[in-house]
Amino acid sequence: MNSTTGLDYSVADHIATITLDRPHRKNAFTPEMVDAWAEALLGAEADPDVRVVVVTGAGDTFCSGVDLDAFADRERTPLAEKRLMSRIHQVAFAAEALSKPYLAVVAGAAVGAGMDMALMADIRIAGESARFCEGYVRVGLVPGDGGCWYLPRIVGTATALRLLWTADFVEAPEALALGLVGAVHPDDRLHDAARRFALELAARPPLAVQLIKRAVRAGERQDLRTALDLISSHQAVMTSTADSREAMDAFRTRRPGTYTGK
Repeated sequence: MNSTTGLDYSVADHIATITLDRPHRKNAFTPEMVDAWAEALLGAEADPDVRVVVVTGAGDTFCSGVDLDAFADRERTPLAEKRLMSRIHQVAFAAEALSKPYLAVVAGAAVGAGMDMALMADIRIAGESARFCEGYVRVGLVPGDGGCWYLPRIVGTATALRLLWTADFVEAPEALALGLVGAVHPDDRLHDAARRFALELAARPPLAVQLIKRAVRAGERQDLRTALDLISSHQAVMTSTADSREAMDAFRTRRPGTYTGK
């Protein structure tokens, strides 16, 4: 997949990297770009060589949301709007289906739908220049790509409502304090720091990492008893794997483990 769609996709060292590659438009996305984004996520899920997925933006911006010029000539009817939203929402559904760690590496602005797209990641890692804004209300709209669903789960209901209602910008230090991002790094070291973290995750037993994510996500919708029943079944699966035996032996002998995903 190349930048003719406005998106680059590559895999190295078990890490799939999705780069939003329209820096001249602040990485605002087009219909073709969201199609490619969803395809990349589904491809990463299906690829046994991929253990971690990273999404980032080229240039000095993560994503400024929808490219309004790309949609300027389209029909503005309720049905057309619904079709547009369905097309964009395929990224959210593909992200939800991703069993592997999904990291958003954010420098510069993540605005409107661009912020929503960053919220879809499991963890956001920010540069000092990162700025987040749910700007929909400024133009008389509601968050169209999951902001009202993701944001309260990350920062709590009251804080989410404040950010959604005011459309205030959240700078990197505040984003870290709110738990909106997991770490902040100088911009010139952001991608190296994010890669080190991705490599650390990729070096863990991949099935264990995936089952932990599955249990955490399921636990958001379950009572304790159901969650513990689920984790018991996950534990039974893990103890039968070669990776689990390798991890236990590596721990006992104080050496790095080597994992195959089996």
